[in-house]
Amino acid sequence: MGARTKARKRALDVLFEAEQRGENASAVLERRLVDSGRETPLPDYSADVVRGVVSRWGELDALIADASPDWPLKRMPAVDRNLLRIGAWELLFNADVSVAVAIDEAVELARDLSTDDSPRFVNGVLGRIAREAPALGGEPAFSADEAAALEAEDARED
Repeated sequence: MGARTKARKRALDVLFEAEQRGENASAVLERRLVDSGRETPLPDYSADVVRGVVSRWGELDALIADASPDWPLKRMPAVDRNLLRIGAWELLFNADVSVAVAIDEAVELARDLSTDDSPRFVNGVLGRIAREAPALGGEPAFSADEAAALEAEDARED
């Protein structure tokens, strides 16, 4: 498992813990950073992801809800919901991560950590967000090659 993959999983752990305990994710993150001297240090990228997700929380949830009209956020497994937040943040707000990598990483974590149906669900929701991102008024979030790969993936799923 690569360093960024581990960092994403650790970010997911923070977001999941915060949700399960009904705490603010920023507070859980800060506590983890302070406690990291006693346990495995939290990677810098984990903190970047959590801070990025928290800073765009409402926007991310709205995008996820729009991309998944048949599955309200409350009905999604908590792991899937938080993976979608991480994946959507990476695809839309982290220029260092390509769309294909953001989606693939979220799908792989869903495969390892969630239900049997989760990888396909996460892929579909993030694919829809990626395709609709240019409509948000920004630069296209993916190249023509990445768009073609997303279309091919969707065609295989149908």
